[in-house]
Amino acid sequence: MLSGNWAQAQDKRVVQIVSPDPEAIKLFQRLQPKLTARDSLGLRQELQNWRARVQEEGYLTASIDSLRQRRDSLWVYVYAGRPYRWASLRNGNVGEGLLEKVGFREKLYTNTPFRPAEFAQLQQALLREAENNGFPYAAVRIDSLQLYDDSIRGVLRVVRGPLIQIDSIQIVGSSRLQRQAFYRYTQLAPGQPYSQQKVEQAMRALKQLPFVKIAGEPQVLFAKNQARLYFFLDEKKANQFDGIIGFLPDPSSSSAKLLITGEVNLQVRNLRGSGKQIGLHWRKVERNSQLLDVEYRHPHFFNTPFEIAALFHLYKQDTSFLNLRPRLEIAYPLSTTSRVTFFAEVVSSQLLSPEALRQRRSDSSAIDANFTSYGLAYAWNNLDDLYFPRRGGQAFFQGAVGNKRVQRNARVEPSYYDTLQLKTTQLSLATRLERFWPVTKNGVLLTRLRAEGLVNQRLYLNELYRLGGLASLRGFDDYAFYASSYGISTLEYRQYTGQDSYVFLLYDQGYLRRDLKNEKNFQWASGVGGGISFSTGAGVFQLVYSVGRTSQEGFSLQRGKIHFGITGRF
Repeated sequence: MLSGNWAQAQDKRVVQIVSPDPEAIKLFQRLQPKLTARDSLGLRQELQNWRARVQEEGYLTASIDSLRQRRDSLWVYVYAGRPYRWASLRNGNVGEGLLEKVGFREKLYTNTPFRPAEFAQLQQALLREAENNGFPYAAVRIDSLQLYDDSIRGVLRVVRGPLIQIDSIQIVGSSRLQRQAFYRYTQLAPGQPYSQQKVEQAMRALKQLPFVKIAGEPQVLFAKNQARLYFFLDEKKANQFDGIIGFLPDPSSSSAKLLITGEVNLQVRNLRGSGKQIGLHWRKVERNSQLLDVEYRHPHFFNTPFEIAALFHLYKQDTSFLNLRPRLEIAYPLSTTSRVTFFAEVVSSQLLSPEALRQRRSDSSAIDANFTSYGLAYAWNNLDDLYFPRRGGQAFFQGAVGNKRVQRNARVEPSYYDTLQLKTTQLSLATRLERFWPVTKNGVLLTRLRAEGLVNQRLYLNELYRLGGLASLRGFDDYAFYASSYGISTLEYRQYTGQDSYVFLLYDQGYLRRDLKNEKNFQWASGVGGGISFSTGAGVFQLVYSVGRTSQEGFSLQRGKIHFGITGRF
């Protein structure tokens, strides 16, 4: 009888493994458990778990025969036996397509070690595929099972059971979501084969709707080869009206005067339970400058999966220029969490005071131009909550190409256009990546990357992106920077003090590049700060304080930016 000194338990007992087979001692020692229990019942349970791990290695006849206590030593008598192997596992009635999905190959079960856990994974994979194709009562078994010494031979079969179809879908709760809209959003409808996977995907899709609150997990009632689904949904206040007032130092004034900026947002979602949306965004960013965005979204256009959207953007830069951008979108959902969008847009830029351009004929800071483009966008989102996410992420990619045409201005000297190429090809690219990482019970880390770029032989100042402020690069004036391409990374830590309240610290790092004919440069800009967001009876109140730094100017509390506002939902 052989033995091996293996380890010490918490109570300083030395554990001795005893077996006539030296290989068994090595095997049990390699899979040694943590003996932490001080009572005999707990100790026996840990030893049984230890034996189960040995059996998972293919030693099906392994056992712990007896235990003996001798002073400060615990003697464990074990038996391992020989490891079992697959002689063969042939396919019985499982379709080749299903086998390919679960990764089954007969050669993987020919003269290979028998692992119960691996076979259990195969069973679960087959059951999941059957369950997701209308057979929730399917069973997996081995027919013609034969044992030859330490070899196993059998035939794999799947007993599907009855086909279960969805009979009806019931919405329980105060949600005003129309039934047809529910079918479109979730891609579930009566008459489909029951699929647990589709039910789970439907729940993820419902979490993405801002006007739906999930009140509980869905329930399924099976009867007479049919399934009735119950979804517990309540109405969520999703219509939004909010305003923000900002106090900034007036850069045009030598005194300590403040420049008051403002912003108004109006979002009306789920019109009459159909999911239609209307949005309006107005913002005063500088003295004599303003921004306006209007949009309308119509999901499931003519009872199809397509969503039609019309958008309009206006930006007026004091008395210098006016930019208009109408846009038409057609979106198609690829899944409950992703969509692809085809769009066409026209960007029109008009000079409001071309006197400076007339005086400096070689200047390329601004010009009248139209950019007509066609593009493709892809969006993915699996956030656990749209308003107060704690885990998950979202991604957005967009590309567009088109022709830019320089328009002649009657108030500009005609000879100015003689040296210009009036028609060129222009490319625009954009991406946004965002991820929320739960780091503690109530702490969340947000990482974000946002980037855009314009590619053209000759760009003008009034065509460039405008950056800075609460919506892009915090710590700076709104729209303080012009850039032909940029990248902004964000690191933000949120400590939740309630379900919809948190304090946060932020850090923005921006790379800004400007490629004009007579001006090619880049710069780094950083913003740091913090704030608080919490719910009140009137809505969600938010206060943000931030300061910025560039290569020319360091951090200064005198240039700090304070933004506060309240978001009301109804």
